[in-house]
Amino acid sequence: MHFQKSNKIKLLLCSLISVNLFANTNLDESILSDSRKKTFDLEKEQAKEDSSKLKKDWINQVIFKYTKNLGDEYKSETSSIRIDQPIFQSGGIYQAIKYANSTHDYANLQIQQERKNLIKDAYNLLFQIKKLDLNIQKTKLSLANAKIDVQRKKEQVLNGFLDSSFLDNALLTLNSSKHTLVDLKYQKQELINSFENIASGKYNNFELPKFEFISKEEYLEKNIELEKAKASIKKDKNYSHMTMARYLPSVNVYYNYSKTHYSDGKPNAEQTNDQTYGLYITMPLDSRALNDIESKRIEYLKSKLNLKNKIDDEKSFFKTKLDKLSMLEDRLKITSEDLSLYDSILEIIKEEKEAQIKTQSDYDTLKNSRDIKLLDAQVYKIDKQIILLELYSKVY
Repeated sequence: MHFQKSNKIKLLLCSLISVNLFANTNLDESILSDSRKKTFDLEKEQAKEDSSKLKKDWINQVIFKYTKNLGDEYKSETSSIRIDQPIFQSGGIYQAIKYANSTHDYANLQIQQERKNLIKDAYNLLFQIKKLDLNIQKTKLSLANAKIDVQRKKEQVLNGFLDSSFLDNALLTLNSSKHTLVDLKYQKQELINSFENIASGKYNNFELPKFEFISKEEYLEKNIELEKAKASIKKDKNYSHMTMARYLPSVNVYYNYSKTHYSDGKPNAEQTNDQTYGLYITMPLDSRALNDIESKRIEYLKSKLNLKNKIDDEKSFFKTKLDKLSMLEDRLKITSEDLSLYDSILEIIKEEKEAQIKTQSDYDTLKNSRDIKLLDAQVYKIDKQIILLELYSKVY
């Protein structure tokens, strides 16, 4: 039995991989409302500006100062400009620019992932609405069977063939089906409201996508979560080097200029100008330097380990989804066998009905049960699409 099951899973895997692996179907962002898409566009624009700001963080401000002295006998005005700018920070400037770029890359992946997740949520709601439609149809068929059973039990009780408790149970089943139908209709409306809260139109304006299988290799190669982990490694590595550079020698240029003149008729008042410029070297001596550098190095090492953990997580996630696909294939196979059996019995019931051995209600009950099985198969196929949707939402 174990050998047969193993072979079955391998055959399923081979058949799935034989499909065009990353099919043309993709998650279409047109399903999202304009306001949702605009939010992501603004986040992307903000990430760009934040990155540009980080690239310029090593450039100090140019300080302009204007002073008007009103307290002395002769009023004076002074204007000054001060520039104090590092031009060499032991590699810190280069690492700061690299850190800004890697931060931008990470932020873009984060936004892309959030966008994908919201699109996935929208499509998932569409699939869930379709599932509820099928379950509503199933419940209506069950309700029809319950009504037939109540009528049959009523006749049997009135004719003295059954105890009234059988009719009571049939009525309870009928009542339960009615309540189930009400609940399902409410659940569908809830999902419709949730969908239209994020979507660009009414739910029935969109067609359900058709996803094909994606291989494990491509899933891992194009996985957004893994790309984020790789981007985090670069970001933390650059930040670690940038932190180290803060505690190394720095070469700075400076320029100071000031201009003073008097007003209100001070005797022999002369305008004075003064400027100085030059170079200086700094070497910070901080008792916390080694702790700070080591902390950032550990953060970088954690990022590298996090990538390995993420790879294991995504492999496990993929395998779990593959196992679930296999389970749904088994259910579809069982349902197909049940449908074949129902069809053969329906042929017999039809012949017996024509010979007046069976009644129309006997035929209708069995046909309704057969149609419920047919709807079950459609539900399983939608469940497969939901699983594939989860895989597609995690790749770019």
